[in-house]
Amino acid sequence: MDILNELVAWFSDPAQWSGSAGIPARLGEHVYYSLLGLLISTAIAVPIGLFTGHTGVGGFLTASLANFARALPTIGVLFLIVLAAGIGLVPVIAALVALAVPPILVNTHEGVRGVEPRLRDAALGMGMRGREVLFKLELPVATPLILIGMRTAAVQVVATATIAAYVGVGGLGRYIVDGQARQDLTMMLGGSVLVVALAVVTTLLFAGLRRFLVAPGLRAESAVAR
Repeated sequence: MDILNELVAWFSDPAQWSGSAGIPARLGEHVYYSLLGLLISTAIAVPIGLFTGHTGVGGFLTASLANFARALPTIGVLFLIVLAAGIGLVPVIAALVALAVPPILVNTHEGVRGVEPRLRDAALGMGMRGREVLFKLELPVATPLILIGMRTAAVQVVATATIAAYVGVGGLGRYIVDGQARQDLTMMLGGSVLVVALAVVTTLLFAGLRRFLVAPGLRAESAVAR
């Protein structure tokens, strides 16, 4: 109960809600790093996944590389990039992109490859050509799985963006790193609670995005498939 009271007192302290080290500023930095990493990852992974899924070219190699990248320790990638590029935002974003690309890429590839052949045949029979089949049939059908990959990547990025603090960049990870340096357990817990809360909000946002972008019939099918 003492630590809970201290945590409530920490959040209730007006000093935590103002200035460059306040919760709003740190939260804004964390969201910025996470969103930038996710957008870059999506811009890389989705086109590649659509191409390999639609054409079947390089699918095995792409999936193998993506699964290999999943095994890389993000903090190790971060420090390797820091050694090569120096301290700053670039190493952080590069590490987050390395983390986020695999689930988006694999889900995009599998989502397109999973479209039933009879649907493709029907689309071709209606006079659609390659690009039309991709964007009017395969992409809409694959969207639920693509969004699941993006949601997985987004939650991982939000949780892992705390590493930004280790290379002198801000974000919610500052509370964890600074709290550890000061042996301030309350600050560390406060930062952890904020990261968890942001991850939950991210999950809820993707649930809303799914309802907006995916047709009701496809939502029901993907729910059954999962």
